[in-house]
Amino acid sequence: MKDKFDKSVGKVLQLAARLHTSRRAEKLSALGLFPGQEIALQALAHQPSMSMSALASALQVKPPTVSKMVSRLGVQGFVERAGSDDDARQVHVSLTSKGQEAAKALSGQWQETEEGMLARLDAKERKQLRKLLRRVTKTLSKATDAGNDDNEDDAEDA
Repeated sequence: MKDKFDKSVGKVLQLAARLHTSRRAEKLSALGLFPGQEIALQALAHQPSMSMSALASALQVKPPTVSKMVSRLGVQGFVERAGSDDDARQVHVSLTSKGQEAAKALSGQWQETEEGMLARLDAKERKQLRKLLRRVTKTLSKATDAGNDDNEDDAEDA
């Protein structure tokens, strides 16, 4: 007989997240990246130059976390830092040419992983899963901003 832990949503969610991260790590290593770094590259690919605080906000992490991430990405040659023209206290981050190439490759890899992960779900189930996971995320983070709205991106899937 299975106990409540074996039947918990948290256990299944944790397993799915771990397997997803493992699958992503395999693909990321081919680009010289580690899990988590791809999100920073994707954010910078959509906005050529960002302040460290804007990047931290976009990634929903604390400034020390993004600072360490940017330092590592800089050492690897994916990003570069430059002082702000407007405010000497700010540092802006942008992709190098190597970072731009990696960001392009990431898009294809992300889509491939996504399709494999959701292969057994139809469009309606995918939409429902995204909506439920956003709701769980919002509950866990106690977010009140409209950026985590349940209807976000659902129109594209209709």
